[in-house]
Amino acid sequence: MAVVEFTDTEFMICSAARLLEDRKTVFVGWGMPQVAAILAERLYTPHLVQLFEFGAVGPQSLTPFIRGTMGGPSNIYRSLQWINMNWAFSYAVTGYIDYGMLGAAQVDQFGNLNSTFLGGTYERPGRRFPGSGGGNEAASFCWKTIVVLKHEPRRFVEKVDFLTSPGYLEGPGARERAGLPKDTGPWRVVTSKALFDFDEETKRMRLTGILKGLDPEEVIQGMGFKPLRASILQELDPPQGGELHLLREHIDPSGIIIRGEKMRAAR
Repeated sequence: MAVVEFTDTEFMICSAARLLEDRKTVFVGWGMPQVAAILAERLYTPHLVQLFEFGAVGPQSLTPFIRGTMGGPSNIYRSLQWINMNWAFSYAVTGYIDYGMLGAAQVDQFGNLNSTFLGGTYERPGRRFPGSGGGNEAASFCWKTIVVLKHEPRRFVEKVDFLTSPGYLEGPGARERAGLPKDTGPWRVVTSKALFDFDEETKRMRLTGILKGLDPEEVIQGMGFKPLRASILQELDPPQGGELHLLREHIDPSGIIIRGEKMRAAR
């Protein structure tokens, strides 16, 4: 049996890429979601239409990925359309965007996201981040939101320090009461160890899959809330050879994005 070596970041990116569907639209957030969308487009979804908040619609993103960029030339290559930010958001508001894929600093049990600050107050934060960008619009109006973040206990909290992008807010019916469209909201949370969805009735986060070889108790240990657990947990495959080749040789040959904790798994 072959053993594959990879980083936890590579596993997270591959897991996120596998969730996207061909001939669908995705509102792509800054950073890790960009890398996941590029990998998906190259391997699984050649007709995926990416939408960037600055207005590029359907680009064929160039590689290698340049860290810290959003509106640069590599993300507008061969765009079907290049519009302004208001038009980009309007596509989500009017129901044209199937998926939103976002990163976050914190997430709570109802899928609410914080990418604004940690600790302190808004006026005097302990640590400040870039903030919403297009995250609020994507989480508010895309049909399904995919959250991508490292599996670190400090990121899974009982209550986010600041509500940047809405999940299910306080629970069932809260999104609709807030004026958000019915049947939208968080769909999956992809981490560097596991996969979560949201229970239909309670809207609480539920563990549905873990990387093959990991202990479920180890995965949920230290989280700020106890997630629900599916009756049968899916064993998630480690990154495959084609995925790793693309990530390491074409998308991020410098290893700046895909670096992380070293892992091993049988396949």
